[in-house]
Amino acid sequence: MYLDAQEERMTALSHRLDRSLVIQATPAIVFSFLTETPRWASWWGAGSEIDARPGGRMKIVYPGGREATGEVVEVVAPERIVFTYGYADGEMIPPGGSRVTIELEPVGFATRLRLTHEVADEKVRDAHVQGWRYQLSLFANIATDAVNAGATGMVDAWFDAWADPDAASRTSTLSRIAVPSLSFHDRFSNTDGIDDLVAHIAGAQRFMPGIRMKRNGDVRHCQGMVLAEYVARSTDGQDRARGTNVFVFDARGRIERVTGFMLML
Repeated sequence: MYLDAQEERMTALSHRLDRSLVIQATPAIVFSFLTETPRWASWWGAGSEIDARPGGRMKIVYPGGREATGEVVEVVAPERIVFTYGYADGEMIPPGGSRVTIELEPVGFATRLRLTHEVADEKVRDAHVQGWRYQLSLFANIATDAVNAGATGMVDAWFDAWADPDAASRTSTLSRIAVPSLSFHDRFSNTDGIDDLVAHIAGAQRFMPGIRMKRNGDVRHCQGMVLAEYVARSTDGQDRARGTNVFVFDARGRIERVTGFMLML
């Protein structure tokens, strides 16, 4: 009888909200934030939890303490999760009163996430449009933060490569932190691929001997894009230039391209 009542509620869900976005993280990483309680809670907030198996409990604790609850209906790793969704206080959507489906599709190494929220009422659907837009934006940031947890070290290795006098060592460093098609652009550079950049760095070292770039302050990261301030100093300790590099990381946490903005002093 319980199942019949639940099925009856689900067939009454005549309105749906659809949302799609690409996240710069692999499907396995994205799926882990939908199925592992610590990562689920890092998205929704402390006290949120999910038991990612059919019949398992889903709970979301919003700021202010309001709770959404539900039951996991389907799990297909790492492609799909379905759960019911309603508010513990019964307002707007009662417990079990709507259904959320999240599907993941590879886009290269990245992931397209498609969310469908099925509800019984047009006004309820419209009331949740901005909420899901906001929450999935938070989700994309948290997932890519995990992918790029080592971004500071990658940026420091990039600057170290520019001061490395050995071409083979530079190649090794750049191959470790970047994709083979790495591109670099600034006012003095337009390179395509690691080998081209290695040779370009050799030219920079001949014309600017002893100059070393160092990161200046913490990096700033947002969804695969990293900003890093730097200072370029000569061997006598004098600042010769300052600038900002914009790094674009792929869904595996490797550098795809860099654009530099340098101010000579």
